[in-house]
Amino acid sequence: MALEKAMIQPLDYDGNKKGDAVTVLFNPTEYSIDKSNQLQSTVIPGLPAPVTQFIGGGGQTLSMELFFDTYEQEVDVRKYTGQVTGLMDMNPDLHAPPICMVIWGKMQFKAVLERASQRFTMFLDTGIPVRATLSVTFREYRSMTEQQQQQQTNQADQTKQVTVKRGETLWSIAGRECGDPGRWRSIAKANGIADPRKLPAGKTLIIPPVEA
Repeated sequence: MALEKAMIQPLDYDGNKKGDAVTVLFNPTEYSIDKSNQLQSTVIPGLPAPVTQFIGGGGQTLSMELFFDTYEQEVDVRKYTGQVTGLMDMNPDLHAPPICMVIWGKMQFKAVLERASQRFTMFLDTGIPVRATLSVTFREYRSMTEQQQQQQTNQADQTKQVTVKRGETLWSIAGRECGDPGRWRSIAKANGIADPRKLPAGKTLIIPPVEA
């Protein structure tokens, strides 16, 4: 079986493909998905600790390192790293950097490239760089319409959707979302998961409603 390459597909704001996909030279050895919430602490006179309130979700970020090596071809490695860093440039049609779909196997992450740091570690005698490591961070992108539709769907039948984080299991997700780790079986059935031990990070799961 051929090794499936990770790729970054630019999109327009309607979610359609816009331009050619950027295919990485070497797949990342790992990636991390992080999520944060925006909280506000208010000091109330007379209370021993501030009151913390939830303001809103901070969204998810996807971080990874991409390795580039063009030493044998004696080609400037920036020809390839530039294809990735160029995703931070403003698109004249969109008046903003493009939305991207980061795709690697079953993992699909719709986002914008928030940060890119290049480190060049090998050079030809002419000074041309031929090896580089590119550290990138993508921030999740979901339009207001998408989020409102998701909320309406969740409210209609009390069904949730969650994205698997690195290191999570069906048991931990069932415990967090349903209050009962034993409900992992209904989650596995709802998502067609044959082997609950194989749960890739980035996969979106449907959490069925708790039956009365």
